[in-house]
Amino acid sequence: MNVTPGPTAVPPAVREAMAEPQPNPDIEAAFADRYADVCAKLETIYDTSHDVVVPGGEGILGLEAAIASLVAPGDRVLCISNGLYGDGFADFVESYDGEADLVSVPYDEPYDLEVIAAALEAADADDEPYTLATMVHCETPTGTLNDLAPVLDLLDEHDVLSVVDAVSSLGGTPVPTDRIDVCLGASQKCFSAPPGLTTAAISDRAWDAMEAREPSSLYTNFLPWRDVSEGFPYTHLSANVAALDVALDLLLEEGLDDVYARHETAAERCRERGAELGLERYPDPERSSPTVTAFRLPGEAKRVQQRVADEEDVVLATGLGDMADDILRIGHMGYNADLETVDRAMDALEAVLE
Repeated sequence: MNVTPGPTAVPPAVREAMAEPQPNPDIEAAFADRYADVCAKLETIYDTSHDVVVPGGEGILGLEAAIASLVAPGDRVLCISNGLYGDGFADFVESYDGEADLVSVPYDEPYDLEVIAAALEAADADDEPYTLATMVHCETPTGTLNDLAPVLDLLDEHDVLSVVDAVSSLGGTPVPTDRIDVCLGASQKCFSAPPGLTTAAISDRAWDAMEAREPSSLYTNFLPWRDVSEGFPYTHLSANVAALDVALDLLLEEGLDDVYARHETAAERCRERGAELGLERYPDPERSSPTVTAFRLPGEAKRVQQRVADEEDVVLATGLGDMADDILRIGHMGYNADLETVDRAMDALEAVLE
């Protein structure tokens, strides 16, 4: 059983949709109609009036495409980070010849609003304002849910575009999408569809900035997706789109408020069971995401993960990067945000720890 923070388990109805014969995405109108339906459903889940597009490519495509579409050589970008993916935005900026200013704090701390405000003010005072700022809603490697609202307030004051990685929060907890210029998601997390699709809600001012930028790339470029009435930029992943269509139906049929409540309930159960086992949560409880729980197991995470897989047939995840052997993660997102699933995972972990 897979109880990781993505790719998540896929419901039977979603798997069946993917196995059906598919219309030709380059030729048949039936595919274009399905794509339009998927975008409309995503607008509801994003709770946004912004345009939503769904390029073919795993979620990291969206992070890179946002930078490639908005950053010209020499542009200054404020990369706000308390995690691995927040740091990674700076790498993308530099790879497109932008100037990345990384404002980071330790991974178990919240964003430092005073430092962010000072950076924005200094850039304006030097007459070298930031083109955009990047941040992450849920840092999946540490289970951290960041409070975006106060940072978005600062960006609004300085008229700076915002790019947010909401890949592992969208569909599991509310995201303030209409306050974000490019809000990124992916099929394989809370939507519980197979990996392969990026989702992005894009504001009018972000589109305007992309038009002015005129990105040279085809694949890492959102602009060709703004109007697909004359066809898609490249052959789309028709089976993946069919699967996502059904996955979104399941969420909308359940109702988003109930979906969010289900995630909170699953998270609470996971954390209660962890506390009974004497496990310390990472980060502090106030900033833990309802979609993934990270427990501290310094120097033991990989060994415990392997034993749980070998002895209990349950797949958990460790941390990433420097914290790969210090954190054990349990994903209760999408189809896995279920009390029975959480209890099965925690029973397995308890058996190994005891």
